[in-house]
Amino acid sequence: MIVGFTLNGSPQRCEVPAHWTLLRMLRDAAGRTDAKHGCGEGVCGACAVFVDGVAVNSCSVLAPQVEGAAVETVAGLGADGELHPLQTEMVARGGVQCGFCTPGMVISAVEAVRIGAAGSEEEIRHSLAGNLCRCTGYGKIVGAVAAYRDGEPE
Repeated sequence: MIVGFTLNGSPQRCEVPAHWTLLRMLRDAAGRTDAKHGCGEGVCGACAVFVDGVAVNSCSVLAPQVEGAAVETVAGLGADGELHPLQTEMVARGGVQCGFCTPGMVISAVEAVRIGAAGSEEEIRHSLAGNLCRCTGYGKIVGAVAAYRDGEPE
């Protein structure tokens, strides 16, 4: 089947089997590797992307479900070749180590700030609870999200 959607602002048409997930379509048909394949079960958050402005785990969405939708990966967040302000904060504050979880963390955190669910450290931690990181211990990530939320660049 052919799935037509917008990816990071560009129209896409991908021919994929109907049983493929959005994650597989993004990686294997559209050539996007910024959505990471982690658990494959919607638990780790490494594959998070925006679909019509809502963060989803792309391993839990079937490709045909995004027909006509706007899909945005972490690579689509920046502008004019620059990192998104949260990405800049993650780098500046040491919230990135191996980087595997970073795309999903950024998607989840951007959504949390946008919807007002990151008003306190506890709320930030709660909003990131669906994203697993084995390297950082989360403290520096939470600090980066708070700085982004408050507009206090390092």
